Amino acid sequence: MRILITNDDGINAPGLEVLTTIAASIAGPKGEVWTVAPAFEQSGVGHCISYSHPMMIAQLSERRYAAEGSPADCVLAGIYDVLEGARPDLVLSGVNRGNNAAENTLYSGTIGGAMEAALQGIPAIALSQYMGHGTEGLDTPFQAAASHGVAVVRALLDRGLWTNDDYRVFYNVNFPPVAAADVKGIKVAPQGFRRETSFSCEPNMSPTGRRYLWIKGGPQHTPTLPGTDAAVNLDGWISVTPMRADLTAHDLLGDLEARLA
Repeated sequence: MRILITNDDGINAPGLEVLTTIAASIAGPKGEVWTVAPAFEQSGVGHCISYSHPMMIAQLSERRYAAEGSPADCVLAGIYDVLEGARPDLVLSGVNRGNNAAENTLYSGTIGGAMEAALQGIPAIALSQYMGHGTEGLDTPFQAAASHGVAVVRALLDRGLWTNDDYRVFYNVNFPPVAAADVKGIKVAPQGFRRETSFSCEPNMSPTGRRYLWIKGGPQHTPTLPGTDAAVNLDGWISVTPMRADLTAHDLLGDLEARLA
């Protein structure tokens, strides 16, 4: 199996090392793992692509490249430049430092990389590690992802639903903020929403007297509705969420058409 991996935390992120180990196990001794990851952190860029300017790409070692672009850029670079059209069998994106559950999903570059792979017709899985009090003091905060990542990916490859429609399904996996031994198992969960909290911005003054704005995230341990992604993560479960890039509100089409007739 040929696997392409990327992330949004950057080429030197510890989560990418965890993902490399997961990918190597999935690919097997005769397989290939190719890395094309952002040269610098790209958290929060979503599905952004560098459409209006070129990006530099550099080979760091065998099958390992850094690109000055977003995770979606890296997937495109991997498919059409690094692999020279020899398409990967699977794209893995992550392991993100921090959860990509609930509304975080919409901002995530980790998700953006997996989404681009799906749009290119390639099976894709995004993986993220929820952080919290349960991950503090561990040998690595990625312990749950490192211990359970291979099993989750294999389960999805063997028994997951992979569609061939225009907007192909890809998967969003979040590992709970607990030690590996405390993970309860896997739950299929829809994307949740953290109520009464959101991203915002906060003004600050620089030492030179200039005014800047910092983007602020909301509390990450606010539970979503029972059974949804962040809620099951905070209860110790790995969440698996099937996703599509199609943003159409299909449930409203018939009613809207009648209203506007």
